[in-house]
Amino acid sequence: MPDSPFPRLNALIEGIAPGKPPIVMSLGEPQHPFPDFVTETIAAHAKEFGKYPPIVGTPEFRAAVAGWLGRRYGIADAIGPKKPLDPDDQILPVNGTREALFNVAFVATPLTKQGQRPAILMPNPFYQCYAAAALAAGAEPVYVAATRDNGFMPDFAGLPEDLLARTAMIYVCSPANPQGAVASLAYLKDLLGLARKHGFLLAVDECYAEIYDREPPAGALQAALELSGTLDNLIVFHSLSKRSSLPGLRSGFCAGERDFMRRFRAFRNIGAPQVPLPILAASAAAWNEESHAAENRARYRRKIDAAERLFGNRLGFYRPAGGFFLWLDVGDGEAATRELWAKAGVKVLPGAYLSREDSNLNGASDSGNPGAAYIRVALVEDEARTEEALKRMAEVL
Repeated sequence: MPDSPFPRLNALIEGIAPGKPPIVMSLGEPQHPFPDFVTETIAAHAKEFGKYPPIVGTPEFRAAVAGWLGRRYGIADAIGPKKPLDPDDQILPVNGTREALFNVAFVATPLTKQGQRPAILMPNPFYQCYAAAALAAGAEPVYVAATRDNGFMPDFAGLPEDLLARTAMIYVCSPANPQGAVASLAYLKDLLGLARKHGFLLAVDECYAEIYDREPPAGALQAALELSGTLDNLIVFHSLSKRSSLPGLRSGFCAGERDFMRRFRAFRNIGAPQVPLPILAASAAAWNEESHAAENRARYRRKIDAAERLFGNRLGFYRPAGGFFLWLDVGDGEAATRELWAKAGVKVLPGAYLSREDSNLNGASDSGNPGAAYIRVALVEDEARTEEALKRMAEVL
């Protein structure tokens, strides 16, 4: 299993006294206020904690998610009974998307493929859950470089044919964690074509889709429907953690191909956690309400504005198209992390802790850890503390 980056970070700075009052920018845990109606809705449904919730959630939850997907991606005409996306068959609530991103690998991975050990491909850097899921499901995790040279979107199509033939699933994150890159519709369509050609599942982690700078990121459901009018070989994941600043609610959903979703539902009915009914009610209210998400997005945009003022064209700074991370080129991520903690009291995460040595299968980068030169900075604190942290960083770096 890959080591968690956060114990590694604590070991890296152990024994170093912070030079100023600490500000934590290492963990992507949103600190913005969440909407009041969430707690009000949970309280109104509190008696339902006394019931086992169904794995499929409630009709109200599925309808709220379907309505949001239709508005957000312009696909309302494709949603409904006997349509490409049937909410009753193809939308499932999940207990936070991390558990679903982990569990999907067990359903997607056969014992063998083409007579060989199946492979699960993922971007490098990557969310550590992906690699853990691949290993737990018996697959080989293959790390495919996502670097500045390829716009931080891996060239999966350039991989060897024999590897693609034994691929069970590809994980993609858009907007990407940590780089903030956004997959275009064309990129997503090409990946779907690749998945259908080689018979694997495309799992698209879209948990940052509502945190964007200028333009709403395209979605994989949208790409699939434009490509073929079906959701074959596709599953997507969304969460309220980032959109609504509700990481502790542990509520999200997945949606995708009808046959796969039925298999995934059967698996989840036996081995996955349900979402409590009061949480489903609060989640439905959140998916139905847009103004709090817009204000949340505006807060992040103002913090990126502050970063742009302070860093300008230094440290490889660029405005991330989506998400709330800065991905700064500091030459040596571990050394910069230690220095920022010692001199500025700012805790960031070395990029190497989100990456692995790159096998360079598609020539996207030189062999090595593609995150080693970087630090990830999470802009999750309130605006005043974030700007203070950025000022300290600018002085040190």
